[in-house]
Amino acid sequence: MISSELPAELRRFILTSIPSVPYLEAVLLLRADPAQPWGAGQLARRLYVPEQRGAELIGLLRDSGVAVDSGADGTIRYAPADDLGGLFDRLAEAYAQDLVAVTRLIHSRIDRRAQQFADAFRFRKE
Repeated sequence: MISSELPAELRRFILTSIPSVPYLEAVLLLRADPAQPWGAGQLARRLYVPEQRGAELIGLLRDSGVAVDSGADGTIRYAPADDLGGLFDRLAEAYAQDLVAVTRLIHSRIDRRAQQFADAFRFRKE
């Protein structure tokens, strides 16, 4: 499966709602065991990212409606809204079938934003 073969709805979801590969990997970890509480340190170790990045991901997952607080200790658990749950199920399947295509699509979003930022500093002749 290449990214052009991904359904349009799934492509749109990836481009508008998945900010990074670590974010997607975090969603998939939480999704694998919805009852499991995840803290920043635990998430960071599993994703091989700094603990600060793990804490940022915890906040993003909570704020985007993918996860809810699971206790007073700052842990979260997977509990997406119904419409998000179905999209993440489809995305997990696509990711398992063609990890490269999905990650390229995520990176294309990041690359596009970086290029737009760089273009803002170009000198233009008027």
